[in-house]
Amino acid sequence: MAVSVPTDVIPLEQAGTLYGLFCERLKRSPHHAAYHNYSTKDKEWYDITWEEVSTQVARWQDALAKEDLEPGDRVAINLKNCKEWVYFDQAAMGMGLIVVPLYPDDRPDNVAYILQDADVKLLFLQTAAQWKRLVPSITEEHHIKRVVIRNNYDDELASPAMYAEQWLPENWGIIRDWDTDPHQLASIIYTSGTTGRPKGVMLSHHNMLSVAAGSLQFMDVLPNDIFLSFLPLSHTLERTAGYYLPMMAGAKVAYARGIPQLADDMVNVKPSIMIAVPRIFERIYTRLQGQLADKSIIAKGLFKATSKVGWAKFLHKQGRGWWRPSFLTWPLLNKVVASKVKERFGGNMRIILSGGAALPEPVSKLFIGLDMCLLQGYGLTETSPVISVNSPDNNIPASVGRPIPGVAVMIGNNDELLVRGPGNMLGYWNNHKATAQTIDAQGWLHTGDQARIDDDGHIHITGRIKDILVLSNGEKVPPGDIESAIIMDPTFEQALVLGEGESYLSALLVLNSDLWFALAKEHDLDGFDHESLNNKALHSAVMKRLRDLLHEFPAYARIRRVTLTLEAWTVENALMTPTMKIKRPKVIEHHQADIEKMYD
Repeated sequence: MAVSVPTDVIPLEQAGTLYGLFCERLKRSPHHAAYHNYSTKDKEWYDITWEEVSTQVARWQDALAKEDLEPGDRVAINLKNCKEWVYFDQAAMGMGLIVVPLYPDDRPDNVAYILQDADVKLLFLQTAAQWKRLVPSITEEHHIKRVVIRNNYDDELASPAMYAEQWLPENWGIIRDWDTDPHQLASIIYTSGTTGRPKGVMLSHHNMLSVAAGSLQFMDVLPNDIFLSFLPLSHTLERTAGYYLPMMAGAKVAYARGIPQLADDMVNVKPSIMIAVPRIFERIYTRLQGQLADKSIIAKGLFKATSKVGWAKFLHKQGRGWWRPSFLTWPLLNKVVASKVKERFGGNMRIILSGGAALPEPVSKLFIGLDMCLLQGYGLTETSPVISVNSPDNNIPASVGRPIPGVAVMIGNNDELLVRGPGNMLGYWNNHKATAQTIDAQGWLHTGDQARIDDDGHIHITGRIKDILVLSNGEKVPPGDIESAIIMDPTFEQALVLGEGESYLSALLVLNSDLWFALAKEHDLDGFDHESLNNKALHSAVMKRLRDLLHEFPAYARIRRVTLTLEAWTVENALMTPTMKIKRPKVIEHHQADIEKMYD
C-alpha cells in the first residue's frame, strides 16, 4: 500500500525539468532552510535558504554566460558534496548545459578519458592539486576552455584555470528562465565499470524526476525532515534520492564533512533520513560486534535479547509474526540497549535507505532488531537509478522491495531481471552498440542481474549473470553471497572467491591491517615479515574461520585454498571502481601468480 503524499511535494508535471523543480521550490518556500553546512572557519553549522541558493545560482549563471557556451555543451564537476555542487548544477541546467559529474576519488587517467569522451568545455574542481594531477593526462584532443577551482589558495594558476573567487562576478542579476522538453538530455553519468572503459549513461530531466516522484509514493518525506548527505553526489543514488527528491518534498539536506567525521556529524545534525551503501552498515556491524566481544556476559546477553525481541516485534508489526510475551520486555531493552545505538545516529533517524549493492541479511536483521527503519532498494545508473525499494509498512529485508510506480519488471532468459519504465536511460553516449545490447527492441532494459519476483511483487536478486562461477563439475556458484558472508568477519577487509573451470573454490583475502599484528602474534609470527602471510598454521586457522562463516551455505561453498594479503584493492591502484565495486578481472590479473599456486 502506498503511503500518503505530503502536501508540499511538487508534482512531476509541475516541475517539468530539474531546473523547473528548483524554480518551483524557490516560489513555494523561499525562506525555508534548503541546506545545512559546516563552517570550518567558525566551527559551527549554519543554514542557507532557498532564496539565498537562488542568489548564488544567478551569480554562477552570469559567470557561465561569459564562457561562450552553447546549450547542449557539456560541463563537468568534480567536487565533494557541498552547496556549490547545487549552485553549479542548477546554474548549468538553467542555461541548457549538460552536466557530467565526476567522482572526487577517481584516477586522473580515468577522468581525462571522460572529459575527452564527453567533449567537456568547462570543468569545476575542488582544489588546484586536482588540476595539477590531471594536467599530464590532458591532450590536444581535449577541448577544455575553462577550469574553475573552488578552494582559493596562494598558488598561481595558469590559463585556463581560475579560482572561483576571481571567476565569479561581484555583481549579478537574477536567475534565468529556461524552458525545455523534460525528455531532453540533462546529464551524462559515467558508469564505473568493473571491466573496460566507463560508459556515459544519458539521463533526461524526466528520467530522474520520475524516479524521485515514484520513490516519494513509497514513503513520507516532510518539510521538517533532514537528509544527511555523504555518498558522493556523482553517485546517481545520492543525486536523485538525496538531492532532487528532498527538493521535490521541501526537506533540508545537511552535507557531512566526510566519512571520518560521519559519526560526529550524525550526532550534531540529528538527521531523520540517510542514504548509504551496505559497506557503511557492514563496518558499523563489525565495530559493534568487536565492541561486544569485550563486554560482560550480561551485556552480551542483553544485546542479543534486544536484537532478537526487536526483530520479532518487527515481523509482528509487518503482519508476518505472532505476538509474543517477550514483547513486554521491550521498553527496558529499548532503554538499556537499542536507544543507545540509535543515539549514535543522532537519535532522530526515521528512515535509512540502503542501495548500490546487496545488504547482508545479518546486518539488516541487527539494525532492524534495534528498532531502526532500514529499507533496502535496488537500481542501476541506467535506470536513474531506483527500480524498486521496500516501504516502511511492507519491508522484506531479504528483498530489494517492489517496483516504484510506473516501473514494470519481468524475468527474462537465464532468470535475468528486465526493466521498463520512465527512468530508463536515453542510451549510452556515443555508443549505439552498447545501447542496443542493453535495451532491446521492446524497450526492456537488461539489468544483468538474476532475480525472482514474489507473488506480492517483492524482487529478490539471486545472482549476477556474468559473475556466476561454473566449476569443472558443472556446479554454478554465485561468489557474491560467499564474499559478503566472509567480510562479516572483521578479520577480512575484502574477499574475492575464485573457481571458474576448476574443481574447487579458492579465495583472495585482504586482511584487516588494524587486526593483523594481533593475529600474527597469536600465531607467533613476525607481523613485519611478508612471508608470515604464507604460514601454514595461519592458513589452517583462516580455513577453519571460513568454514564457520560459511557453515550455512551448501557444500559447493567450501573454500579449499586461500591467498592472504595486506594490500587493499583501491581506486588508486585501479583495482576498485569509484563506486567501491571490486574490478574482478583486474584483481585476478594482479594476483595471477598467487592464483596459479592455489590451483597448482
